[in-house]
Amino acid sequence: MKLKFAITVLSLCTLSAIAHAGSITGTIKFEGQAPTMKPIDMKADPVCHAKHADEPQLNEVLVLGEGQTMANVFVEVIEGLPDKEWPMPEEPFVLTQAGCMYSPRVFGIRVGQTLKVLNPDGTIHNVNGLAIINKPFNKGMPKTLEQIEMTFDQPESFLQFRCDVHSWMRAFCSVMTHPFFDTTETDGTFEIADLPAGEYTIRATHEKLGEQTAKVTVTDDEPAVADFAFARP
Repeated sequence: MKLKFAITVLSLCTLSAIAHAGSITGTIKFEGQAPTMKPIDMKADPVCHAKHADEPQLNEVLVLGEGQTMANVFVEVIEGLPDKEWPMPEEPFVLTQAGCMYSPRVFGIRVGQTLKVLNPDGTIHNVNGLAIINKPFNKGMPKTLEQIEMTFDQPESFLQFRCDVHSWMRAFCSVMTHPFFDTTETDGTFEIADLPAGEYTIRATHEKLGEQTAKVTVTDDEPAVADFAFARP
């Protein structure tokens, strides 16, 4: 009977903790006249060029949606979290080079989480990681090598990936000690969920337009909102 009571109390506590988790949401937009992104010239590699023969691939340095909402902005909590270890994802994070483009272009991964890099293109790539805090790496991927795996031991912001074979290929990875981050898609929205109530500082970073921060108060009642606007310098 006591064991059943203890299990019931634990279950209620767990449900209560989940029910009272807070979140931060927002929308990120580009202000002003947006530059026109030019098509990427892939003719140097016929395999890459053929994959975009019907519709040329545009440069992804700036990707905007309707109303100039911004994709590829990385949003993270940088202050206010309790000092504890957070559960690790069981699945690897997947970065693909399909169509001779990195996808996703901007992403976050946990320290120690496996990163699986795929090469479905049938052409040679190389994954050159320009790490500063973690150990730099440069891994060749001939067309017969369809995937490689790696992990990172230290937190690091915007670790850059590039392919030396295809100069237009870029990706940016933030290695995180916690799970409270998100990357915007073309609708410009982000959500950082399951946060304990409290005061937080969040940071939004774009690969070319820099970073911005905001302070927010998370409660159990409704999502905290933090919107950002970026513009050309």
